[in-house]
Amino acid sequence: MFSFDAPFYGSAGAIVLNESVVGIAAAANGGGYWLAASDGGIFSYGNAPFYGSVPGVLKPGVRLNKPVVSITADPATGGYWLAASDGGVFSFNAPFYGSTGNLTLNQPVVGITSTPHGGGYRFVARDGGIFDYGTATFQGSAA
Repeated sequence: MFSFDAPFYGSAGAIVLNESVVGIAAAANGGGYWLAASDGGIFSYGNAPFYGSVPGVLKPGVRLNKPVVSITADPATGGYWLAASDGGVFSFNAPFYGSTGNLTLNQPVVGITSTPHGGGYRFVARDGGIFDYGTATFQGSAA
């Protein structure tokens, strides 16, 4: 982690990780952040609370269908959502509104973001497809 004109709360640079870090999200309360690894592992820094991670909720020996690609904070609850490349969503202290984990997508999901006040999220696929859940309203897509 490198900090430029922003507070440094720590990093995973000195830790041997099982998988690479693929995303970062600022805690809704400010003063901290989460790092997400492709296996769904979460690393909390500053005052970003740890609410769990994918490896902690999977049964031993069970792996994700597809890797986690992004994380976003829920401004309403202070929790977070993880998105996998197949559109699977994992909620930690944040409501689950749906996913595309059961669909075959044209292109993989590459990012997730929350609505400004919570209550929903949307993710984007590599081809520009947009998928909205909760209070996120569809405004169009590039797909």
